[in-house]
Amino acid sequence: MAKKPTPHPYADRLTFDRIMLLIATLVNHPGIGHSDTETSDSKYHDALLEVQSQLQKIAAEFNIEFPENYPATPTIRKDLETLRHYGILDKRMYRFGYYLGTGAMNREELLFAFQAIASQAKYQGNPQARRIYEKLTKLLRGLDIELKGQLFYPVREHLNRAIIYTDPVEMVDRQEYRNTLFHKLDMVETAIVKGQAIEVYRDRDYYGKGNVGFRRIWPLQLIYHDIAWYLICENCENGHLKVERVNRFTDYCEIIDPEGRGLALQEQSLKIAHKLLKNGWGLLLGNPEQQQAELQGTLKLQKVKVRFFEKVVGFILEGDRRHPRQKKIKEGPRDSFGNLLYVDYQIDLPDRSLKEFSLWVNKYMENAQVLSPPSLVEKHRQAAKDLCDRYNL
Repeated sequence: MAKKPTPHPYADRLTFDRIMLLIATLVNHPGIGHSDTETSDSKYHDALLEVQSQLQKIAAEFNIEFPENYPATPTIRKDLETLRHYGILDKRMYRFGYYLGTGAMNREELLFAFQAIASQAKYQGNPQARRIYEKLTKLLRGLDIELKGQLFYPVREHLNRAIIYTDPVEMVDRQEYRNTLFHKLDMVETAIVKGQAIEVYRDRDYYGKGNVGFRRIWPLQLIYHDIAWYLICENCENGHLKVERVNRFTDYCEIIDPEGRGLALQEQSLKIAHKLLKNGWGLLLGNPEQQQAELQGTLKLQKVKVRFFEKVVGFILEGDRRHPRQKKIKEGPRDSFGNLLYVDYQIDLPDRSLKEFSLWVNKYMENAQVLSPPSLVEKHRQAAKDLCDRYNL
């Protein structure tokens, strides 16, 4: 005797429409149910009420008639469990809004993210971004046609271009092999998120300090700054934090601590590194003794003052957020036409940052004069004299 068929719980039209419209709701409104404000025990946020409301709106758009107040939130909760059962939703808590798989962005957010990836791929030479960009360009071609070219149009671009080869595939294509750590970035990135210590080898010493050889570090973060990629890292032996150019390491990279120390310690060190970056000017973080004194608040900062003259006054006044700790730009006297003759830029900096600060001042050449501290005044005066002597040869 044939076994009596068991009807599927979503076999009738109403329940089938309901589950399909729930999927449509999550596809078209990723993150639905998220609350922008933290809820307290006295004010419970029911994410399913927002899902219910949007599902009903979509049903109306498709002329699907539901009974009044249908579906109820307990029914939606049961449907969400069905989506988990079939792997459409992950089997985890969705405390910050519902979305399918990795589809956490709506169309506008995707547009912005796509353009950011395109800029990194094109100018910052990020090989991972290039691969993702090429794949998305193929997958989203139909959407770009629908949007009449708006998706692929570069509304925003970060034009700072890497001055070195960063992409191993491009090196092969152009027959321009560079023996650098860019060939092992996948290993470095894994070590970062696992808190693994690695051994690398530096073979470039541009400052004559003998800064070459093997070193054991915890890599903390890859950052792009101005013209190149850098690695924020922590020395395994003494905890010294440094920012190093990626291309100044060879392609040697070995994991020496497979277990890793975990993300908590990684984040703690990274937070300290960024505090040092915020305090200083540029990427030089100083030696271990300077770092310890600075973090303990015992390091005396230098009071730096530079006078910028008429031709560049507008540019200096425009940058009122060049540094988070800069003081108010002081205006000097005006000429008979009301134009400022000069402005004084003042900031307190650690000694480690004076060299990099000088590089910024140098770009204004004869339109800038260092007024303090005395050591920096003498340095710029001597540099100006040396430049004059060079042109007088």
